[in-house]
Amino acid sequence: MKKLILIGPVLFTVVLVTLTLVEYDFLLSLGWHPINDPTVDWPSGLALGRFGWIMTATFILTGSIMTLFARRLFLDLKLTPASRLGTTLMAFAGLFLAALAFTTDPTIRDYPGTWHGRLHDMSFVFLGLTLFPAMIVLGFAFRNDPHWKSFAVYTWGTLALAAPAFFIKGAAFYVFLFAILLWNELAAIRLNRLS
Repeated sequence: MKKLILIGPVLFTVVLVTLTLVEYDFLLSLGWHPINDPTVDWPSGLALGRFGWIMTATFILTGSIMTLFARRLFLDLKLTPASRLGTTLMAFAGLFLAALAFTTDPTIRDYPGTWHGRLHDMSFVFLGLTLFPAMIVLGFAFRNDPHWKSFAVYTWGTLALAAPAFFIKGAAFYVFLFAILLWNELAAIRLNRLS
């Protein structure tokens, strides 16, 4: 489990970049554009393409890894109300990341939304509603733990950068993804070094 939490952010990044390059023309046909409309059906629209099963499996696998990460963090942090709440919220964020496996609906379509498209959209909203509070609370948990104290400011700084980009959309969404994936990877590295 120690090494598994290290691969989650890296796996998500590699799959995302690879599928975006492989499915580039398909994404353009959905209305996506890397600069002008980067959030139109991206990255979730990758699950609609020829290799969609890979994106679906990646959502499930990386969400599960995030939940394991939350568990390991819970075991490593000094037990406080902040560490309990922060790791619980992080575990729920992992579950909502895995739930993105419900296939999205294309934004541009001539049929009503599907039940799985609505579940996908709802999971995305709940991912933000659990991940961002988790990072706020974990910042306090880190501040009260001597092994993690220096990570508190970095956690809050990441949140200050990523949260607006989550809601703004457009090219700012790249900032959100990069900041969150980097934070997760650095936290996983720290967890492995401490244990």
